[in-house]
Amino acid sequence: MIKYKLICKNCELSFDSWFASSQEYEKLKKRDFLNCHRCNSNKIEKTLMAPTLINKSKNLSLEKNNKTKKIENKIIEYQKFIKKNFEYVGENFAYEARSIHYDKKKRDKGIFGKASLEEIKELSEEGIDTATIPWVEDKKN
Repeated sequence: MIKYKLICKNCELSFDSWFASSQEYEKLKKRDFLNCHRCNSNKIEKTLMAPTLINKSKNLSLEKNNKTKKIENKIIEYQKFIKKNFEYVGENFAYEARSIHYDKKKRDKGIFGKASLEEIKELSEEGIDTATIPWVEDKKN
């Protein structure tokens, strides 16, 4: 998709319009299918458009919108629940999961920790159920 700023040469109305491609614009223009919303003239032309740029002098991380912030807050809420109700086993997650599954190792709490995608795949192939959730790192440094 491409967006062009167009102008009516008859009434000087300026407006934006989306096209599937630049070729699509040219095809519609050639067949006189483009017309002005105000005066219905087909004397429509493209105007110069400034590209949208991200100001790199500002912080590269963009402001989080409200939806993103709500999702992040929900993830943090889940993390607090997990930290309170499960035992952290760190990088030993795959080993501990196998111990529970095969050795019927008893634990007072479930476990959580870190595992590679390969380890998760292997656990799944062995019939060991796991769940992966997004994790927001603590910013208290």
